[in-house]
Amino acid sequence: MVIQHSQTKTKLMPTAIILLKIDHRKVTGTAETLLDIPGISDVYSISGRYDLLVIIKCESLDMIECLITDQLLKIEGIIDSETMFAFRSYDKREGGKAIDVD
Repeated sequence: MVIQHSQTKTKLMPTAIILLKIDHRKVTGTAETLLDIPGISDVYSISGRYDLLVIIKCESLDMIECLITDQLLKIEGIIDSETMFAFRSYDKREGGKAIDVD
């Protein structure tokens, strides 16, 4: 999908947000391993029930599914996960307007 804003064309990519519970002895190593996987754009250490928040942006939902099941969830140290998909982005750079991400 291509949306035009201010004479600029922006190609939007499907986005997944994954919350990971990690073996506490492996949080830093797991975060570093995740960042080496193409398609993973950001990894945050977070407080609360989960330890890491991972953002994946790929060309298609199929690519995200493969990345999650074939790579991400096979990393040693991951105890539990929860995956969410973004429907829209409310981005300050776009003046707070809703932008579809699928």
